[in-house]
Amino acid sequence: MTNVAIIGAGPYGLSLAAYLRSHDISFRIFGRPMDSWRAHMPKGMFLKSDGFASNIYDPNSEFSLRRFCAERGTEYSDTGIPVSLETFVAYGLAFKERMVPELDDRLVVGVERKDDGFLLRLDDGETAMARRVVLAVGITHFEHLPANLANLPSELLSHSFQHHDLEEFRGRSVVVLGAGASAIDLAGLLHEGGAETQLVGRVPQLKFHSMPTGKARSRWQQVRHPQSGLGPGLRSRFFANAPRAFHFLPESIRLHAVRTTLGPSGGWFAKDKVVGQLPLHLGCTVQSASIEESRIRLHLRQVADGKERDLYADHVIAATGYRVAVERLKFLSADIRTKIKVIDGAPILSSGFESSVPGLYFVGIAAANSFGPVMRFAFGAGFAARHLTKTLITARARDAVSIPASGLASTAD
Repeated sequence: MTNVAIIGAGPYGLSLAAYLRSHDISFRIFGRPMDSWRAHMPKGMFLKSDGFASNIYDPNSEFSLRRFCAERGTEYSDTGIPVSLETFVAYGLAFKERMVPELDDRLVVGVERKDDGFLLRLDDGETAMARRVVLAVGITHFEHLPANLANLPSELLSHSFQHHDLEEFRGRSVVVLGAGASAIDLAGLLHEGGAETQLVGRVPQLKFHSMPTGKARSRWQQVRHPQSGLGPGLRSRFFANAPRAFHFLPESIRLHAVRTTLGPSGGWFAKDKVVGQLPLHLGCTVQSASIEESRIRLHLRQVADGKERDLYADHVIAATGYRVAVERLKFLSADIRTKIKVIDGAPILSSGFESSVPGLYFVGIAAANSFGPVMRFAFGAGFAARHLTKTLITARARDAVSIPASGLASTAD
């Protein structure tokens, strides 16, 4: 029986494990390290987050991205130099080796409640017990496909989450759906890789982060638009630095903020790879999709004037984001899933990240409705690790008090 089991080994899971390790809380962590980044993001992409906001966290800040890049001789800057996917993955794997060497890369395929905790079933048939479980699964399980494309076969339609190596699309015609960073990056990389690429988005114009100028900001600019891990601005500063205060906002305000804050936009470095380089069908919605002679026919409608047109492609990639839905976490037993209280599909969490199922915690994107948009980014892993560790330390102390004297004696024996 371990105190805590962490399911997921991305920035959130690794950060929490590093904190628990430093506080001598017994834990086990399961999952392939940095799997969402290693296997489900396209080669050649860059992170939209600045370098200073792309750390994985340990209590003493011993192994930041800056330090990793310095040790490897990799070019780095807090701002102005985008972080490549390859650098971030290598950093995550190095962090695992240095800070979380006990990582078990087996997958958890089942979680059941027991009287004294949780039973975990691993993909090789072994089982493990834990008093508490933390789900740090990130975007895994939550990819969203538009309902009006559901009739298309998987060989013609896929989600951006499914693609790491884009070489298979060289020489083929591909339509990318979406207007956020994933869609923009993917379209640019497909075009560079020799695919005949088109992008379809609902927005009338693509948005991009402003390119850093390298100039010192005035005192007024720093006050009016303070820098934060989510970008400049007072709202972003609040969301980045005060997730605990965000938790105590009225529910309707929290949900609205999560839905509307930090909407679709690409990194400044992606603009020249897309704008003027490939056809952009903006302000359009997909009305229907069908198959004609082994190709996809997309029927589009212009939002502004209602005009309609068709596009044809060999393949459609939906870079249409992620929607948290507890029901999709099939490795949790049906009993657990039905007892987790949700809103908009996401778990309702206490101020300590605990769900309505005692001992079951969520961090990362699944915690966004409770702690704000920062939970959708690696930058939020620092707060989650610090705050949840405090929660688990308190829970451990409560466990010690609740153990009867006879139980202590038998343990000593």
